[in-house]
Amino acid sequence: MRKYIGIIMTVIVTLALSILGFVIGGPKISELQMGTLYILMIVCGISIAYCFIVGELTLNNSQMDKLWSILPIIYACIITIKSGMNPRLIVMAILVTLWGIRLTLNFAKKGAYSIKFWQGEEDYRWIVLRKNPHLNKRWKWALFDLFFISIYQNALVLAITLPMLASMDSTVAFSIYDGLIAALLLGFIILETIADKQQMAFQTTKYDLLKHGKKLEDLPSPYNKGFNTLGLWSRSRHPNYFSEQSIWVVLYLFCISAGVTNYIFFNWTLIGSMVLILLFLGSSAFSEGVSKQKYPEYQNYINKVSKYVPFRKYE
Repeated sequence: MRKYIGIIMTVIVTLALSILGFVIGGPKISELQMGTLYILMIVCGISIAYCFIVGELTLNNSQMDKLWSILPIIYACIITIKSGMNPRLIVMAILVTLWGIRLTLNFAKKGAYSIKFWQGEEDYRWIVLRKNPHLNKRWKWALFDLFFISIYQNALVLAITLPMLASMDSTVAFSIYDGLIAALLLGFIILETIADKQQMAFQTTKYDLLKHGKKLEDLPSPYNKGFNTLGLWSRSRHPNYFSEQSIWVVLYLFCISAGVTNYIFFNWTLIGSMVLILLFLGSSAFSEGVSKQKYPEYQNYINKVSKYVPFRKYE
């Protein structure tokens, strides 16, 4: 936990400065922005109700997982249309749509979607969490489903797209800076695509080998480890998470090029990407805890390879 204190404190300070910048004179929300935000909140509210009710009725709590990559596209399109098709917002919406389509297709390959939308493969983390002594009673899980899975995650997905809302009224013309930001964001989408493809290829090969009756320890290296150490995964334990967080931080940079920030950097819509970073700290810690229990060599992997930024190579 100590090694994450610096990251957590940085995020908290950034959140505080973002809010302070808005309170003491940040860009005010216009009538157009308020009207658009009202529509976005209605969509978010409907999604919250759907995720909770359907999740409880079907006992499949991956309803929000299915919508995670779809809702930002909807929000981006609404904001762009309401802006009068602002060129900067069109570029932002295209990038968000590319991100969403890629992630949706990747999630679909894992069996997450079904013709009956409420069915499909459930994320293993919810299955593990339901067995947790603090959550294994029906009423406790229902509260967790309502406040964390349904309300919190839906609010976060809305929040990460709000830099588009902040840029709606900008009169600053699309410039080379916007082009550079767009190129950087596209680069992270490509990096995340590569990471997911490498992970899918590794896991597919591993499970194909296991289907032939072999035990994990009898598989050829590196599949006998149980976890991926190839490609980007040899330099980062979570290159996909690194890319995902970076995508939404970079999306916020459009606020700077649009001139809707205070003190050069801060706008209250930075809150979304900062909270996302905190969420991934918790999510990655949980998934790594599961991996350490399943795979004896995973702790050695943790000791040798960076958590997010591709830095140290696994050998």
